[in-house]
This record gives sequence, structure tokens and C-alpha cells, in this order.
Amino acid sequence: MIRTADHPITEPERLAEDLSLALRAVSDAGRALLPAFHAGQEVRYKGPGQPVTDADLMADRMLRDALMGARPDYGWLSEETKDSPERLARSRVWVVDPIDGTNSFVKGIPEWTVCVGLAVDGRAVLGVVYNPATAEMFHAARGMGAFLNGLPIHVSAGERDGAPVAWASRSEMRRGEFDSFDGWRITPLGSAAYKMVKVADAAGDVFVSRGPKSEWDLCGAQVIVEEAGGQVTDARGRPLTYNRPDPNIDGVAATNRTLHARLLAHVATLPGGTTSAG
Repeated sequence: MIRTADHPITEPERLAEDLSLALRAVSDAGRALLPAFHAGQEVRYKGPGQPVTDADLMADRMLRDALMGARPDYGWLSEETKDSPERLARSRVWVVDPIDGTNSFVKGIPEWTVCVGLAVDGRAVLGVVYNPATAEMFHAARGMGAFLNGLPIHVSAGERDGAPVAWASRSEMRRGEFDSFDGWRITPLGSAAYKMVKVADAAGDVFVSRGPKSEWDLCGAQVIVEEAGGQVTDARGRPLTYNRPDPNIDGVAATNRTLHARLLAHVATLPGGTTSAG
């Protein structure tokens, strides 16, 4: 593309170029992770319930080299990179989780993803979520639709005969946090981003977690759900914003939009407020 002062790049053109860059970077990182997934990894812990492996760090380096190497003027926020307040001065920020679902990754369960989102002035505008173990590549950008392996996807249309399919974390299910969801089909699945994009492709109708989330868990997947026709808020129904000084988010609700108000109304009746999720 030839750019001149009279013909600068437009925002849609820039977004399309950023999407192509993110797709290449995520695909390369995902392929590099597969041998480690099949071979198993030594696990260390950054904190309680926060595993990390050499594979996480390898993928983080690959993504940072590819994305920041091509866009040095963007900010960077990643689960596996020490945070820096420098990103707060940047309009465009990559929001990255090299392996979302590390617990699944180390246990050999094919429910983990490589996640890249892009936030512009605090709004999520681009997302790539890739599950290399199942060869599912989800992507979306604002105004461009949502796709799985290059084919358009859309959220489910309704309530599936009054029995919505709700994705949930195994740890929250073990704690009984879904015991009150009578009439809902609660299905365990790893990786917050994976649960969200499986709402986007209509494999399920909702995903809710009252446990704390981080921006890198949600940024890319939010765009995919919303471009597929769904709705994403925090667990209390508030809109999500990104590149904040504190990247923690008060839970998440991702739905086919039809069920959003019903889901939030039920969550509001539950005791105990937000809880820790795994």
C-alpha cells in the first residue's frame, strides 16, 4: 500500500493490517506450542492457582517480537510480561495471553488458547483466539464480522427449548456456584477466552464467571462475541474497558444477547459477591 500525506492510511485499513499481523503472530505461536503441549511441561507457580511454564514464556516472547516489532508505537499488556505504566500513554495497546488455560495445557486437556486483542483508546477493537490443539482459529475486528477458520459465525438465536447451555469453569462448578442454575445445562470448559468464543460460534449460549478476570482474558474474545452478535459485560452488567492502570475485571458475562438480562438477574440473586475462579 502506498501512503502519502494526501492519502494517509484510514482506520479500517489500519485495523485490517493489524488483524493480518495478529493472525500471523498467533498462528506461529500456536504451532510452536503444540510440541510442548504433547510433551508435557514442568510447572511453576507465580501465585496461588497461577501456573506458568517455559511454554508460556516462549509464546510471550514470540508474540511480543512479532507484534511490537511491527508496531513499536503500540503499548503492550501481557499476562507473562512485567507490566509497565508506559502503556497507559499509548492509544493502541496489544492485550495478550500467550496461553489462556495453562491448567488445561499442562494436564493435556485440549482446552487452551493463544489470545491477542487490540484496544484503541480503551475499547477492544480486534481479537484473535486460537486453540492449536483443536485447530480452531477465531478472529474478528470491529465492523468486519466474526469468523472461525475463515467462515462467518453467529451466536445462537434463543434459549434452546428453555434450557440454555452455559459454559463454566470446573473450579467454580466444584465450589457449587452453579447449583442454583435450575434448568440450565452447565458444561465445563477450560480457558475463559475459549468459553467466550464457544458462545460466539453458537456451541453454547452463555458464559458467566463471578471470579476476577484480567484484561488479557477477555479483550480479544470480547470482539469475537460481539461481532458474532452477542453481548459481553462484567458480571454486574457494566461495560468493559481496557488499558487501565489496574487490569483486573470484576467477572464476566458473555451471551447470545437474548439471554443477557436473564443471566445477570440470576447472578444478582446469588450470595457472596465475586469469588476466586480457576
